[in-house]
Amino acid sequence: MAKSALPESKVLAAALEAQDAAAVAFALRNDTAVVPLLPAEGSTQVRVFRAPGSERYTLLLFSSAANYALMLPQEGELKALLYGRAQLVEFLELHLDSLESVWFDVAGPHPMQADPLELLTALTLKGDGGEP
Repeated sequence: MAKSALPESKVLAAALEAQDAAAVAFALRNDTAVVPLLPAEGSTQVRVFRAPGSERYTLLLFSSAANYALMLPQEGELKALLYGRAQLVEFLELHLDSLESVWFDVAGPHPMQADPLELLTALTLKGDGGEP
């Protein structure tokens, strides 16, 4: 993967390093995550993955484009966008029934897994001073 113009989310990276679910939720509520896109030319469709034998999908989110590249080193140019809280909430609400799990930095250095409904709930909590 060529050097990406997408910035690293240092807040998300620190939360993943600490393996702190509350800090991951805070990072996603207040910063961004790198979201893989389908490799098709001109596509801005989120790329989800399916484990062999599973009928549901896994959403992969990354703290940096470099960590996304660790997962697919054999692929050349990887496409991705930054998603903030609003985009993540919208995606999760639209696809909740087809998602089995959400993984963060799945190829390392500090992977974590979340339940899609629990993540959606954390992103839409009220009372923290921020708008959902």
